[in-house]
Amino acid sequence: MKPAWWSLTPYRLRLLSRGAFLLLALATVALALYVLREEKQLSYRNYQYGFSKTQAQIAAKLHHPAGQLALLNPRTGNDNLVPLRPLLLPYTAIDFDDQYKVQQAVEMAGCLVQYRDGTLCTAVGSNPWAGGFVYVAGSFASSELVAHARGEDDLSLAHRVRVVVTLRGQTYRWIAPFELLGQVDARPEAGVRGRLTGFVDRGRVMPGARPVRDFRGWIWQDGHCDTVGPMGPVACSKRSFFSLRLPVGVLRDALFMKQKLVWPPADLDRIQVHVQVLPPGEGPPLLDSNSPEATLPFALTDLAPLLLPGEQLRLRKLPDAGQPDLLQLTGVADEPYQPSRLISSVIRRLAVAGYDQPLEARETIATPLGSYQLILTGDVRSVNRNLAVVATRVSWFVGAMLLAIMLAWLAIEIGIIRRITVLTRRAASVSRTVRGVGELDQIDLSDLRGHDELGVLAAGLADLLQRVKEDVAREHIRAEQEKDMWHAVGHEIMSPLQSLMALHGGSDDDSSRYIHRMQQAIRVLYGTASPSEAFQSTTLQAQAIDIAAFLQHVAANAPSAGIVEVHYQGPAGPLWARADEYPLEDVVTHVLRNADRYRPAGSHITLQLQASDTAVTVAIRNQGPAIAEDMLDKIFEYGVSDQAESGALGNRGQGLFVAKTYMAKMGGTITAHNLDDGVCFELVLQRAVGA
Repeated sequence: MKPAWWSLTPYRLRLLSRGAFLLLALATVALALYVLREEKQLSYRNYQYGFSKTQAQIAAKLHHPAGQLALLNPRTGNDNLVPLRPLLLPYTAIDFDDQYKVQQAVEMAGCLVQYRDGTLCTAVGSNPWAGGFVYVAGSFASSELVAHARGEDDLSLAHRVRVVVTLRGQTYRWIAPFELLGQVDARPEAGVRGRLTGFVDRGRVMPGARPVRDFRGWIWQDGHCDTVGPMGPVACSKRSFFSLRLPVGVLRDALFMKQKLVWPPADLDRIQVHVQVLPPGEGPPLLDSNSPEATLPFALTDLAPLLLPGEQLRLRKLPDAGQPDLLQLTGVADEPYQPSRLISSVIRRLAVAGYDQPLEARETIATPLGSYQLILTGDVRSVNRNLAVVATRVSWFVGAMLLAIMLAWLAIEIGIIRRITVLTRRAASVSRTVRGVGELDQIDLSDLRGHDELGVLAAGLADLLQRVKEDVAREHIRAEQEKDMWHAVGHEIMSPLQSLMALHGGSDDDSSRYIHRMQQAIRVLYGTASPSEAFQSTTLQAQAIDIAAFLQHVAANAPSAGIVEVHYQGPAGPLWARADEYPLEDVVTHVLRNADRYRPAGSHITLQLQASDTAVTVAIRNQGPAIAEDMLDKIFEYGVSDQAESGALGNRGQGLFVAKTYMAKMGGTITAHNLDDGVCFELVLQRAVGA
């Protein structure tokens, strides 16, 4: 029957309670971190999608004629369009004679300035050879148009358009009354089409004045009413659209000057245009471009709301040649809530796939006057910032869970396992102070013995210390005995070797060579811990030897070692190399035994000697099976053999390890490679000067 202290109940209770609460706390934290990581990954993917979407939206806007108009006419978005200034269109010119083409051109280009009473667009074409004209197009609401009769000198009796253009110190003024073309259609829904004939405006038109030849203008009025007042058709307001081509002499003269033409004009933003649409009589203008209530066209700064927080948009003209960026916009974070620094730091360290890669998108926008490069740079820090804001708000729930776990653990720890903890500290102090067998005798646990949890654990610890003491003593005795045995074995082997050396020590006795090798092997292994350590710690004495005579001697004595048909191929005269003769003979013998083990019966082994200016190469070749390619380097490691029964046959995978170790200590190398019909081992030694 097992004693009471053998029960694991005290340990199981302590480990179970602490482990359960620790696991629960770790699981809570791990769950929170896992959710944060998944949310970060999801947020990063959403950000990548949003980044791509933002880039596509910005590129689409800039590819659109309105975006190209903004590229060609960069402004801050706070410009005051009083007086009106012409814009550079992404078109060569405007087909001002066709109502629908003009409307489509100005609406797609986005050059229309919105007024309370209508719209206006003033622009120049992208090609100066279109004539150097300034185009004006717009719309207004009025009653049915009143036409000017030809030959009538008083222009105030009809609807008319007054235009004033000021540039480079000169001012051009035109007054263009509406002249009806063709017969008026009696149908109410039919519209009205007419010409705007331009005259030089000198305050009044002189009798017999001729129109300006290159001034062109058209006006179209819709037949439907925009609004109908309580008085019926009298209050009917109809929408009219007009287009003008203004012949500005200064711009046209610049086309034919000798100096290089610059287009658009460098002072384009300083050209002032004032357009008024006047009703018959002396009433207020139906449309005035100097009206302060105007909505500007699309500007590059209007792209800012498309940017996510931290994203940066840059626009530059190609080739930039070191020029500053045309525009730089940065998305602004609108989150006033500040996240916790600790949570922000944790989220930054959560690794997600691809998060460290910078986000940057580039696209080229082609315009009639050159190409522009769009560079959109993402800011993945906004992912951390937004996630940290959300995580900070819900971190109180995780903190409350951890606090509840800690309070439950403290209640169980203090109320149940307090004494077990005291005993655990005592056991830990014992394990830290014990260093040897004698110190174990100094540990006394008798004061802790008893029948409670502490006493059971103390009794078990005392028994454990006794067993440790006995095991340490036995191990010490075994180590001393093993050491004495190695010394005795070495001494017993060395004694008969000394006697054999006395009997066969003559230089003409072939046996003396093998006795010397046995003595060296005993000295290597004498008193060492393992054969591999012994061989690696051996010191060899390399000196100049006649390698040709050495190999001839090995080939001649090979039958004495049981290896027949060993042939030498090489120079007959002396050839000197640096080596230690006995270890080198061990190397060659190990390789020859491997070759003899694998060669077919009756085949021969070749010792081939070659020399260069600095090295001597010994190639040992035999016929037989090839060595697996993945084993060509491993066969030189200690204990490696390709035979499953190598240990039973006395082959412990040691021979080639000894060969490689000895060759390295002699400053040489040994390698193996397969031949068409067998295997070749190459021994490379340093060449020496003859003695």
